[in-house]
Amino acid sequence: MRHTAHADFALRVLLYLRVVPGRQAAVAEIAEAHAVSRHHLVKVVQRLAGAGIVATVRGRGGGVRLERDSSGITVGEVMRAMENDFAVVECLGAARFCRVAGVCGGRDVFSRALDAYFAVLDDATLDDLAANDLGLRGALRLTPGPGGR
Repeated sequence: MRHTAHADFALRVLLYLRVVPGRQAAVAEIAEAHAVSRHHLVKVVQRLAGAGIVATVRGRGGGVRLERDSSGITVGEVMRAMENDFAVVECLGAARFCRVAGVCGGRDVFSRALDAYFAVLDDATLDDLAANDLGLRGALRLTPGPGGR
């Protein structure tokens, strides 16, 4: 299974916001830190805001910030907000057309695998991804904040 660039970018946005706690950041600032397209990040931030994961403020001095504490944002929640299709095989998709449907055990196997995958992602929080806080800050060219965070 491979996630879209938007899911990847969503995690990058959230990691950035996690290591600049207590303030909002401009999308352009986040795009520059990750060397990715600002245009793509605008779309990503809109979806994250729609899911209640981030809050946005328009206008001069505006930006984006985490809507909730990072310890309560799970990777599974982010993936579900960003992705539209988790059908790893055709029989898990909306159409569910397969010549051997009903006589093949693959649907059950892949369904259980997907459940296990999300169990792991639902157990991982943004804090888990940002465990190396100082390393992330260095990679993003940010200076350490109060208390090393």
